[in-house]
Amino acid sequence: MTATAPPEPPPGGTPAPVAAAAWATRREQGSLLALRLMAWIAVTLGRPVARLLLHPIALYYLLFAAAPRRHSARYLARALGRPASWRDLYRHIHTFASTVLDRVYFVRGQMQDFELQIRGDAGCDETLALGRGGFLLGAHLGSFESLHAAGKSFPGMHVVMVMYPDNARKIHDVLQAVAPDFKLAVIGIGRPGATLAIRDALDDGKLVGLLGDRVLGAESARSGSIEIPFLGRPAPFSDGPLRLAMLLRRRVIFMVGLYQGGRRYDVRFETMADFTAPPTDPAARERLIQATLRDYVARLERLCREAPYNWFNFYDFWREDLPH
Repeated sequence: MTATAPPEPPPGGTPAPVAAAAWATRREQGSLLALRLMAWIAVTLGRPVARLLLHPIALYYLLFAAAPRRHSARYLARALGRPASWRDLYRHIHTFASTVLDRVYFVRGQMQDFELQIRGDAGCDETLALGRGGFLLGAHLGSFESLHAAGKSFPGMHVVMVMYPDNARKIHDVLQAVAPDFKLAVIGIGRPGATLAIRDALDDGKLVGLLGDRVLGAESARSGSIEIPFLGRPAPFSDGPLRLAMLLRRRVIFMVGLYQGGRRYDVRFETMADFTAPPTDPAARERLIQATLRDYVARLERLCREAPYNWFNFYDFWREDLPH
């Protein structure tokens, strides 16, 4: 649901499980502050004026958020295949700010403000028709909130997000202030009974949304992160969402809403895995999970090269600042 704006990354190594939630909360504060500001601007001044104000906001972050700027430069160099210029860095931050602004209009139902291309394979329709729910696996790439627009193309689509509950509550409060009818259905990570709540949501025919391109300490403690080549350098990814999908025997649908500038979004749904009848052999199940995770990373890498300014992880994703 959220994207990480320019706060400083945590010092030192991988956070301990007890500190993981606090680490995540610190990293999301930039997104929350940006959302509050954008929500006020969006409603008070309207989108045309609000978009003009994105330029000084993006410039401020470019000049004064040194650590996020450094991480943006590293990522863009890999995605673009060349050193990132100041223009590239500015465009990266401005793209993020644009999606934060548009989040407000999506939850207010102002779809007429956008040009939306929505496409996908038959897997999403079939998953909804079966009434058994499924997993919607995304990334901090583009706008996950464009899902609100996509819902009009998929009757019966109801999404429950899995995220940190404190962040969810704060974000919900901001968005509900500008869209009173907006309800954010959330299952809190780390809360007792979270897995049962996910199962119940699936049994009700809902899609459970997760963002799979981030590994926190609590996840590492439970299942361990896996180093997979991503844009030319190994990076940590978690197979936790896929293991849960296999445990609950559900399909996994990859979803992305790429911002293409101005009023244009490209929303895509692609069936990535079908775990409704997993192999009985444990080794075969393990191979399937690992193959699916690598497929997820490969899709993410292709999209980062296709739309490089759409990836919003402004922190030390490759853990290059950690002591070796």
